Amino acid sequence: MVDEDRLEQARRIGRDVAREAEALRRTTMERNEALRSQALALRSEAAADSRLARLALTDEAVPTLIAEGDSWFDYPGPDILDLLEDVHGYQVRSVAHRGHRLEDMAYDPRQLFGFAREVDKLAGKGTVPVAVLLSAGGNDVAGHALDQLLDHARSPSPGLNEEIVHGIIDVRLREAYVSLITAMTDLCELSFEETVPVLVHGYGYAVPDGRGFFGGWGPLPGPWLRPSFRHKGYPDEPLEEGTQIIAQLIDRFNDMLSELTTALGHVRFVDLRPFLSNGEDYKDSWANELHPRRRGFEAVTGEIARVLSTV
Repeated sequence: MVDEDRLEQARRIGRDVAREAEALRRTTMERNEALRSQALALRSEAAADSRLARLALTDEAVPTLIAEGDSWFDYPGPDILDLLEDVHGYQVRSVAHRGHRLEDMAYDPRQLFGFAREVDKLAGKGTVPVAVLLSAGGNDVAGHALDQLLDHARSPSPGLNEEIVHGIIDVRLREAYVSLITAMTDLCELSFEETVPVLVHGYGYAVPDGRGFFGGWGPLPGPWLRPSFRHKGYPDEPLEEGTQIIAQLIDRFNDMLSELTTALGHVRFVDLRPFLSNGEDYKDSWANELHPRRRGFEAVTGEIARVLSTV
């Protein structure tokens, strides 16, 4: 466990980053004040049209979410946010982008600025979001980062290196989560004058089979897992050993996120492990090493929507 002093320091850092992001937002608002006034005037004229006015009223009635995250929220094809809108009836304002790392989200005020801007837009409409959705951490432990977590297959202790896993997941990523959630919460409280629930998820049991995005090309080529196993002397076949190691890593990550609900009372953890298979039928769930196929995204989105209905 991380001691309370470190958690409090992480909260202070989050508040500092939130203030920096808020300062960037205010500077931008002042610079664009004239343009904003013109846009509002045009919007008022458009609202005079009865059809557009009815549409505006309809939009305001739709429950709204704000999202920050990685490729599970920004995948080339139907992803969690797409399905929340198209299937479950939410309106999503998103600053998520594939490849985003948790540490960048937590400590770079320029990245948090995008979130602050979406909060400001909703506050200007008088819309309080149902929740903030956060998908983060996968890029901090996959790819080259996975090399650091694995001991060599021929070492005295093959598999995950416990000391390094603890340092990265239970300390580094936990503190980054605390800082980021604190910053997001402060920005929401500043604009909405209330605490907005935050939902986090912990991914599912991936399989290191060497499959990348459409064969390893495009906007997020991959693979992200098998290369590290190869570097550390693990055979490509059979898949069982690597699959078990990844499952252990995912369990550790999920355990850390689950404990955040104790440290941060307004955080809800969504466990997606039961909804994606790593057994013989895993290709029915997974499009590649890191991303579900549509039916997998549908399954995990259904669970997220279920939890959202309880906040």
